[in-house]
Amino acid sequence: MVRSEALSSQTLLSRSPVAQPAERQMAAVVAADIAGYSRLMGADEEGTLARLKACRRDLIDPGIARHRGRIVKTTGDGLLMEFSSPVEAVRWAVEMQQGMIDRDRDVSDDKRIRFRVGINLGDVIVDDKDLYGDAVNIAARLENLADPGGICISRTVRDQIRDRLTLTFEDAGEQSVKNIARPIRVYALSADAVSALPKAEIPEAPWPVRQRYRRRDGGQPLELKVAYPIQQWPLSLWRREPSFVRLLRREGDASASG
Repeated sequence: MVRSEALSSQTLLSRSPVAQPAERQMAAVVAADIAGYSRLMGADEEGTLARLKACRRDLIDPGIARHRGRIVKTTGDGLLMEFSSPVEAVRWAVEMQQGMIDRDRDVSDDKRIRFRVGINLGDVIVDDKDLYGDAVNIAARLENLADPGGICISRTVRDQIRDRLTLTFEDAGEQSVKNIARPIRVYALSADAVSALPKAEIPEAPWPVRQRYRRRDGGQPLELKVAYPIQQWPLSLWRREPSFVRLLRREGDASASG
């Protein structure tokens, strides 16, 4: 009897855990890469890398945050992004392409950084913050079809933005692409069409303000320099608020109520 119970316990312990169902969600997936990246790096590695970092810092990353997106991952010459809204994804793409035109206006043609952008809306699998599925693959194929400085979108994206954004995407017809079972309907906005659009209005970042907090030990009030008054931070930023700021907020609220 003891032997039987021991074997039973061992068997139970050796069983594999029940597989959890994959997390799925709808997302606007954006794939972007730099046309002629190898050539640019071959001609001037340090200069190209410095300019790319500046583009990320000054244009690309702030725009993604402003349009409530996130960077899923990066490669040497590209980015994979996720937006909750296809409208915001397209707005970001147009804004970014227009910004690149302005940044490279005085740069010789052979040194300009030009992005190709593909946008698709579909069901994705989320695993450890990464995205998987046909929706991601289609976005990558759309990127390959885009002109340098241009944008290609799928029919699902076009159906969502057609009555919300005044952008004239040209119907490029159905395209058969690698590793996708069915042809996809493609709509394209060329680099020339992007440059002819009215420039998107980008809100200026607010000037930093100082917040004063009374300390519990009776010492001098602590000043914290932030872009927004902490009480006015949007809820979308609350999850990313540093722990020390949350502590200061609680102390400040307690002082105010006292």
